[in-house]
Amino acid sequence: MSDKDMYYNKAKQQGYRARSAYKLQQLDETAGLLGDGDTVVDLGAAPGGWMQVAAERVGPTGTVVGVDRQNISDLDDPEATVEYVRGDITEDWTREEIRSVVGADDDRPVDVVVSDMAPNMSGEYDLDHARSVHLARQAFDVATELLGPGGDLAVKVFDGRDLADLEADIDEEFEYVRQIRPDASRDSSSELYLVAKNFLTAPVRPGDTLEVEITDTGEEGDGIARVDGFTLFVPDAEEGQSYRVTVDDVKPRFGFAEIVE
Repeated sequence: MSDKDMYYNKAKQQGYRARSAYKLQQLDETAGLLGDGDTVVDLGAAPGGWMQVAAERVGPTGTVVGVDRQNISDLDDPEATVEYVRGDITEDWTREEIRSVVGADDDRPVDVVVSDMAPNMSGEYDLDHARSVHLARQAFDVATELLGPGGDLAVKVFDGRDLADLEADIDEEFEYVRQIRPDASRDSSSELYLVAKNFLTAPVRPGDTLEVEITDTGEEGDGIARVDGFTLFVPDAEEGQSYRVTVDDVKPRFGFAEIVE
């Protein structure tokens, strides 16, 4: 039996709407995307297989928002908090509707954005690759608008010449990004998923040089500076002094910098 038949039959037996449900399961098991109580936005969600997996894994205290141009039938899961947005993510109205549904304007950020979107296939490899990159960038844009500090992104893209640039752009906004090819993907497919972990909302990036004032001292003795509310730890810095520093590393909620001699 081919992998296609195996996952198709397994989905039918286990009540999933699409064999692609197992891709999200495998992405989650590999990268730890979905947690209890998370708010998840699923882009290109129809027919709802990824929504089913997400709803199972975030539990009754979590929320799953499915977005697609097509209608998505209600999930048969009375415990899950599930919302639906019908629209095209390239349109401002759709993005505003997503923000409204998840309460992004009320400081309730999204924890995870996932996208299994794929273009209508032309059969011309370079064109299909370019279209997949365009859709992936749309998902990336939505993620940067909605994710809270430390949030995650998983987005499908076809392998090809523009992949490296896309991966580099995503990597700038997250702590790290990696490529994952789930076993549930067809052997003949060029699809892979870029999984980006720990969204960075910091006002600084590694390599930045700036003037800071040390306003506090941490438990390890490092000086603490605040940059637009973001915490920078500066070794060998004294409280009450100002320094010129270079940022070495940035995490979702804090960073590290060294004094410039």
